[in-house]
Amino acid sequence: MRLVFLLVLVVGILIAGFAGYTAMKQFSNYDSEISKLRKLAAKNVKTGNVVIVAKPLSFGKVLKESDVKIVRFPVKAIPKNAFRSMEEVFGKKEDDKPPRAVLRIMEPLEVLSKSKVSEFGEDAGIASRLGKGKRAFTLKVDVASCVSGFLRPGNTIDVFWTGRVAKQTITRLILDGIQLVAIDQISDEDRNRPYVARTVTVAVTPQVVAALAQAQATGKLQLSLRGTDDTGSSGQINFTQNDLLGREVVAKKKRKVCTIKSRKGAEVKTIEIPCPKE
Repeated sequence: MRLVFLLVLVVGILIAGFAGYTAMKQFSNYDSEISKLRKLAAKNVKTGNVVIVAKPLSFGKVLKESDVKIVRFPVKAIPKNAFRSMEEVFGKKEDDKPPRAVLRIMEPLEVLSKSKVSEFGEDAGIASRLGKGKRAFTLKVDVASCVSGFLRPGNTIDVFWTGRVAKQTITRLILDGIQLVAIDQISDEDRNRPYVARTVTVAVTPQVVAALAQAQATGKLQLSLRGTDDTGSSGQINFTQNDLLGREVVAKKKRKVCTIKSRKGAEVKTIEIPCPKE
């Protein structure tokens, strides 16, 4: 009886040992294959850390660490101005830097870049959205001139001027492709309902500021909304009342003058008289 028990025990140990050996060998093969695949992938696509958005972010929101996360991303596809670490976004903990603010709407998994957030401690006001060399300039508008209230911050517009030149009324495109940064005192791009404004603010160069100031003082401005993908130049546009009516300017007909001559001695005088009706 004992012999049978010992024989069964030995056989069980042998079977268990063989199974363990087989499993270890199989796991070793798996590790080897995974290692090969990782090396192969590393040779084909080089990846690096990049900070992405973890949840929907609205304009003006104070950026927190819970709003973003780090993922591996193909190096060649990482934007140049993208954040690569949490320290770049929030600074070192010992520095205790004030938070950044969100400058535009962002969706989850969107790469976080420097153009989408403010500097440390800055709010999401207009000043933080002006590029180098740009100035904010405000134009007075009404329901007609501001495209029935469908303008919103971030839109691109053309500006037309209507006024008197050389005794005739003309309409001329004076600026094309300029960006709106605010509607009244609102600079939130998340606003999507029609809003009738009294003023709009654009981001332009100082020279354009002077041109707009002159245009606003000497005539009427009309804004024209561009499509989101329309980035081309509108060219030179100049329209007069004669272009509208499809006719040319006709010179004034000279007034007919009728005269008679009167002689008094050696003196001859020319006297104007009413012309006879034809």
